[in-house]
Amino acid sequence: MQEQKYSIKQWAKDDRPREKLLSKGASALSNSELIAILIINGSKEKSAVELAQDVLRIGKDNLHELGKLSVKELMKIKGIGEAKAISIVAAMELGRRRQATAYREKATISSSTDVAHYLQTLLKDYKHEVFAVLFLNRSNKINHFQIISEGGITGTVADPRIILKKALEEDAVSMILCHNHPSGSLKPSKADEELTFKIKEAAKYFDIKVLDHLIVSDDGYYSFADEGIL
Repeated sequence: MQEQKYSIKQWAKDDRPREKLLSKGASALSNSELIAILIINGSKEKSAVELAQDVLRIGKDNLHELGKLSVKELMKIKGIGEAKAISIVAAMELGRRRQATAYREKATISSSTDVAHYLQTLLKDYKHEVFAVLFLNRSNKINHFQIISEGGITGTVADPRIILKKALEEDAVSMILCHNHPSGSLKPSKADEELTFKIKEAAKYFDIKVLDHLIVSDDGYYSFADEGIL
């Protein structure tokens, strides 16, 4: 005899994720229960929580890995359509932005570690290389963060003219360049060094300082300034 599947509405009230959140708080819910709330409804074969468990499984039971998945990748799970996948991706992005905001609201940027943590939060889920810039004011506070260009798995190219134009628009006094290495390697290439020097020299004409160029990955970061090659 085939086992019958039950929807969340058929569960005992204390076991329903939404009611559990209201009565006990969000922290009392498991990851699968929280994702089930995002999913809202199950499929004909599985309940919302069972689908949520499938979602976690494709993310290797790791929220960090789950945050890297795209809508199309999530839709490969039977029972997860576009709307459910979009809800999950949106929730992951909100979590990422919340974490990034905490770093951004620090009084000032005082070390490469401060910047690296902030940038790792913003760039960690990209599977391809991106080049970004932090534009800072006189107090070393972040005025603006912008991804300048996106490339393939092995590299990207940033146009110094676009960077300087944006720096002037943001009234930046200084800048921190950054790109990620999805491969995990933190070693700068010759092209990285040449691009950094080109942007630094061009910025001098506008009295804008390039404070650092950081390469970030899940494994850590590399600071041009800390290594004395800026």
